[in-house]
Amino acid sequence: MGAMFRSEEMTLCQLFLQSEAAYACVSELGELGLVQFKDLNPEVNAFQRKFVNEIMRCEEMERKLRYIEKELKKDKLKIPDSDSNPKAPAPKEMIDLEATFEKIETELREVNTNAEALKRNFLELTELREVLMKTQTFFREHGHGHHNIVDDAQHALVPEERTGTAVQLGFIAGVIPREKVPSFERMLWFACRGNVFLRYEEIMHPLEDPHTGDAIHKGVFIIFFQGEQLKQRVRKICEGFRATLYPCPETAQERQEMLNGVSTRLDDLAIVLRQTKEHRYRVLLNAQKEIHNWIIKVKKIKAIYHTLNMCNFDFSRNNLIAECWAPVKVLEEVQAALRHGQELSGSNVPNILHRMVTHETPPTYFMTNRFTTVFQSIVSSYGVATYREVNPATYTIISFPFLFAVMFGDTGHGFIMFLFGLWMVVSEKKLLAQKSDNEIWNMFFGGRYIIMMMGLFSLYTGLIYNDFFSKSINLFGTSWHSNYSHSTLDHSASLKLKPEDFFDSANDGPYPLGLDPIWQASTNKITFTNSFKMKLSVIFGVSHMLLGVMLSVINHIHFGNFLYVFIQFIPEVLFLLCIFGYLLALVFFKWITYSAECASCTPALLIHFINMFLMKYKEPKMTPEAYHCSSMRNLTQKEMGCDSQTIFYSNQQTIQTVLILVAVLCIPVLLLVKPFYLRFLHNQKVRRKQGLSAMSHERLVQHEVPPGQESVDQGKDKSQSAIEMSGVDSTEVSVSINGGSGDAVMTVEIHEEVEVEKFDFGDIFVGQAIHTIEYCLGCVSHTASYLRLWALSLAHAQLSEVLWSMLFRISLNMDLPYIGSVLIFAVFAVFAMLTIAVLLLMEGLSAFLHTLRLHWVEFQSKFYHGDGYLFDPFNFKEQMNPTLDEK
Repeated sequence: MGAMFRSEEMTLCQLFLQSEAAYACVSELGELGLVQFKDLNPEVNAFQRKFVNEIMRCEEMERKLRYIEKELKKDKLKIPDSDSNPKAPAPKEMIDLEATFEKIETELREVNTNAEALKRNFLELTELREVLMKTQTFFREHGHGHHNIVDDAQHALVPEERTGTAVQLGFIAGVIPREKVPSFERMLWFACRGNVFLRYEEIMHPLEDPHTGDAIHKGVFIIFFQGEQLKQRVRKICEGFRATLYPCPETAQERQEMLNGVSTRLDDLAIVLRQTKEHRYRVLLNAQKEIHNWIIKVKKIKAIYHTLNMCNFDFSRNNLIAECWAPVKVLEEVQAALRHGQELSGSNVPNILHRMVTHETPPTYFMTNRFTTVFQSIVSSYGVATYREVNPATYTIISFPFLFAVMFGDTGHGFIMFLFGLWMVVSEKKLLAQKSDNEIWNMFFGGRYIIMMMGLFSLYTGLIYNDFFSKSINLFGTSWHSNYSHSTLDHSASLKLKPEDFFDSANDGPYPLGLDPIWQASTNKITFTNSFKMKLSVIFGVSHMLLGVMLSVINHIHFGNFLYVFIQFIPEVLFLLCIFGYLLALVFFKWITYSAECASCTPALLIHFINMFLMKYKEPKMTPEAYHCSSMRNLTQKEMGCDSQTIFYSNQQTIQTVLILVAVLCIPVLLLVKPFYLRFLHNQKVRRKQGLSAMSHERLVQHEVPPGQESVDQGKDKSQSAIEMSGVDSTEVSVSINGGSGDAVMTVEIHEEVEVEKFDFGDIFVGQAIHTIEYCLGCVSHTASYLRLWALSLAHAQLSEVLWSMLFRISLNMDLPYIGSVLIFAVFAVFAMLTIAVLLLMEGLSAFLHTLRLHWVEFQSKFYHGDGYLFDPFNFKEQMNPTLDEK
C-alpha cells in the first residue's frame, strides 16, 4: 500500500543501442513492459522514417492473417484460446513468416475460386434438373380432366373458331427467384396482352448461392406462346427479371435422356465438391493451430519497428539513440534486459543506459494489483495525479465503499451484493478464461473487488441501522419495557413511551450494536432516523473534507513549499474547523450532555448555528447551574426558563464570536499573502539573473585577448565566457583521455542555472481569488452536498419498506388455505426480482454515482491537482489479444 501513496520515482534515460542489437533489445524491453519511449522524430512524416518498409511488410502480413481469420470464421472455426506468449521472432524469420502466409493465402484463394466455379456449375445443373423434372410433370396428364399442359395452352391461346385446327405452340422453360414471380407474371400479361400461358412451380428445397453461400429460393416456370415475335418479347422479359433459361427438349424421351445425363454429372460434381471442401478444411485446421502465435508475433514485430522509428540514428557510430522514462527501482531490470538483448543478437559492443537530468515533468506511474486497480481507475478517471503528489486511491479503498454503504445500509441487500462480488473473485480465473464480449458483464467483472467491498461495508452499516430487508432484528433485547396493562394496550391505537419511565438505562443500557429494534414499530421512526442520519452525514462529510485538507500539507512539504503551510494550509484548516468543526463539536456535546430529563431544553443546533452568524443570543433565566442537565431533573420547563434557542453552555457567545472572527480573518490571508509572496520570489530571481549577467560581462572584458595574441586556453576561455553569458552561476569543465583504451570521458559540471519563468501577477492574483472563493463557498456547499448520504439512505430504507409492505406482507396476510401456499412462492419470485432490479441494481448504481461525486468534487478538490499524465510503457501485454483490427 505504501507504493500507492505516491507515484513511483521516474527518471529519463538515454539508450545507445548498437544497430545489430537494437531489435533484440527493444524486444526484451517490450517483454519487461516498464519503459516508455519518447518520440525523438515528432516532425518526421511516418513514411519518411527509417523502418517504414518493415512496418509495411508487417501490415501486409496482418492483411493476410485477417483473410485467414475470415476464412476460419466462415467454417465456424474459432481461434484457439492459449496462454502461450511467443517471443518476437528475429528479423530474419520475417521472411519465413511471409512465405508461410503467402502460401496459405494463395492456396485458400485457389481452393475458393475452384469451389465457387464448381458450386456455380452445380447450381446450374441442379436448376436444369429441376426444369427437366418439372416440365416432365407438366407434360404428363394434368388436372382433373386428364388434359395435359399442351391442351390447356391450346385452349387458352387459340381462339374458339380455330379450335379444330392444329396450332403449333412454342415454349421456353427456366428458373426465377421466388420473390420476383408476382411482378414477372404481371409484366408478361401486360407486355404480351395475355397471349402467353404460364405455369409455375416452386423448387421445394432451397439452393445455395455459389458466391455468398446463402440460401436462395427459386421456382421453375414454363411459358407457351404463339409466334416468333412473342418468343423474342418473352425472352427479353426473362432477361430483364434475371430469370435463367434452360434448353428443354420437346419429346419426353429426349427429356428423360437429358435428365439422366444431368443426374450423372451432378453426382460427379458432388464428389469433387466434397473433396475440395475437405482439402480446404485441412488447410484451415493447420492454420488454426498456429494462427494465435502468428498474430501475436506479427503484432510484436510491428510494435518493435514502430518503437525503433521513434529513435535517432547516429550514422557515424552506427547506433540508435533512444530516450525513455523508467521507474528508478527497475533500472537494474532494464539493464538486464539490454544485456540479454545483446546476447541474443550476438553483438560484442555493449549497449549504454545513461540517466539524464531534465526539467520535464515525468509521467505518473502507480504499481497496482488486481485489487487496487479498480480504485486507482476511479481516481484517474477524474484526473491523473501530478507526479509524486499524494494519491487519493490509498484512502479511496476504504472511504469509497464506506460512504456507499452509508447510503445503501441494509444487511440483506449488502449480503447479496457481497456474495455476488465474492463469487466473481473466487471464480476469477474461470471467468477470465471465458473472454466474454458482453460489455455490461465485463464492467461488473472489472469492478468485482469494489462490489465485494461495498457489499461487506453495507453489511456493517445495515447492522448499525438495524435494517434487514426493511425489518429490524432483535439480537440483544430491547432496553425499552412497557408498563401498560393489557386492557390499555388492547384499547389504544398508539401509546407514548417516555424515556424517563420506560427506558431501563440502569440495568440494560443502550442497545449494544446499532439502533434499538423498538424503533421499527414506532410511529416516529422516520423523525428519529432522519435526525440521526442527518447528523451522521455531516460528521462523515466534514471529517472527509478535513482529511483532504490535511493531505494538502503533505504535498506542500514534499514539493518544498514550506511557506504554503502557513499561508494556505493553516488558514484553510482554521476556516473549516472554526465553522463546521464547531458544528460537529456541538453535535457531540449535545449527544453527551443532554438526556431525557432535560429534553425540553435540548438545543436546536441548526437554529443555533444560524444565530451564530446573526449574532443573536437568548440568555436563560436560570443560574449557570442550568447548563448542567443533571440540575434540571426535578424542575419544570417554566422553572428552568430555557428552550431550544437559549444558550446551553458557559461563554457560548464569546467563543462563537471568536470563531467567526478567526474564520473571517483567514479569508484575506488566503487571498493576498500567496500572490505577493510569489511576486517577491519572482523579483528575487530577476535581480539575481541581472547580477549574474553583469558579472559575466565583466569577466568577458577582463579575458579579452588583444588582436594577434594567441592563447593556449583560448577554447577554454570561450567556453567559460559562453557559459557565463547564458546566466549560469559557475562552470567547471575537465577532459580525461585514456590512451590505452582509446576511450574519452568528458565530465561537465554546471551549477544551477537561473531560469526566470514568465510571471503575470494579475493572473496569479485572479487564480488565487478564484481558489479562495471556491474553497470558502465550497466548504458550505460541500458540507450540504454530504447530506446526500442521509437522503439516499432514507430513500433506500423507504423503498425497501414499501416493497415489503405493498407486496410480500399482503401475500402473508392472505387467508387462502390451499392457493395461498402456492401463491406465496409466485409473490416471493416477484419480490426477489424487484429487490434485485430496483433496490440492488438501480439504487446501487445511484449510490455508486453519488459516492463517485463525493470523492471527485468534495474530497479530492481539497488537495488533488490531477494535472499529470499516465505512464504508458512499451508493453507486449497489449499485443496478447489474438485479434486484428479491421483496416
